[in-house]
Amino acid sequence: MNARREVFISVDVETAGPVPSDYALLTIGACAVDDPTQTFACALKPTTRRADPAALKVSGLSLDELEAHGLPPHEGMRAFGEWIARVSGGGGDPVFVGLNAAFDWSFINYYFHHYLGENPFGFAALDIKSLYMGAMKTDWRETRSSRMAEALHPALKGDHDALHDALYQAELFRAIRERMN
Repeated sequence: MNARREVFISVDVETAGPVPSDYALLTIGACAVDDPTQTFACALKPTTRRADPAALKVSGLSLDELEAHGLPPHEGMRAFGEWIARVSGGGGDPVFVGLNAAFDWSFINYYFHHYLGENPFGFAALDIKSLYMGAMKTDWRETRSSRMAEALHPALKGDHDALHDALYQAELFRAIRERMN
């Protein structure tokens, strides 16, 4: 049996709202969990002007600014897919890692399928919150990133910049794995 190497990739997104069918994916940030010097970030042109004001307030993003300076979504997703292939190398399987992975993965999956026809991560994602809950034997309410930070003492902090948050998530993920060994 020839086992392929798993390449864990921390991904974070900022969006204009809660669901990919109605709201735009605005920014993507990613890093290789085990080599956080390998990063990807891009801003996308909005696919719709529909936005939840609270989502834009949290991220500090402007639809007008993204319309003027963001990449067309098909170009951004192609660039992200190429980066994933490079980071994964010839013998690696990319594994999507996220903090509340269900949310971030839903946008990435939708955009990959809509613009490129396939998602290099496949149909699953590894959720840091769930991993933490199991590893630390804690309740779900204890899986907020602020609670994880209290227990794991990461050097980085989340700030709703997609790349910064991907790097922060990767640090949390590595700290959880260390505790599990």
